[in-house]
Amino acid sequence: MGKITAIIGAGDFPRKPYPRYLIGTADIIVCCDSAFRIYLKAMDKIFPGRNRLPDAVIGDFDSIGVPMRKKYGDAVKFVHIEEQDDNDQTKAVRYILSNYPEVDTIHILGAGGKREDHTIGNISLLMEYRRMFDLSGIEMDMVSDYSTIFAISDSCELAVGKGRRISILTPDNSLKIKSEGLVWPTDDVVFDNWWKATLNRASEDTVKLTFNHPSRAIVILD
Repeated sequence: MGKITAIIGAGDFPRKPYPRYLIGTADIIVCCDSAFRIYLKAMDKIFPGRNRLPDAVIGDFDSIGVPMRKKYGDAVKFVHIEEQDDNDQTKAVRYILSNYPEVDTIHILGAGGKREDHTIGNISLLMEYRRMFDLSGIEMDMVSDYSTIFAISDSCELAVGKGRRISILTPDNSLKIKSEGLVWPTDDVVFDNWWKATLNRASEDTVKLTFNHPSRAIVILD
């Protein structure tokens, strides 16, 4: 059986039960740089009665000084990566895929809030990871207090539950998506802006999306 990883970003730390449950039940926890301080403040509420430190902290450590690294250095692996071509979330994903081959689920939390540009960037990276990494057999999503977000790259069926709110975004304006199980079908949507297939709702328990060619898209569920 594969292992579950939680990546903790430095955005808004989740307050609701479901995303906190994902952290509390993760086999491996990796914090992105300054998220380590945020995680430490919330740790007692997620793991009452025990100190469940993250397995690793990834970043250039511009916000984590040497004294803090020395204090936790025996229990936490600090992975110092100076390069700035990738953000800390991407560095964390790469680290997990390189060091934990048994992982089959990656939840990304704390990736949104505080700054809209960071939020948009982190969401769009879910599509890039399918190009950058071999994610065969791995489920990856981004979870907050408000939504679950994941990338798709071809036709698929999604068991979402009737009545659930769903949005579909893609940067590919040549993509056509036929849909079954949505209140407002996407068959005639021209994806020349991100809002075009947002704020939809499932009319059936299962939503079927049929791409006219393999591409990149984001699904956002409430």
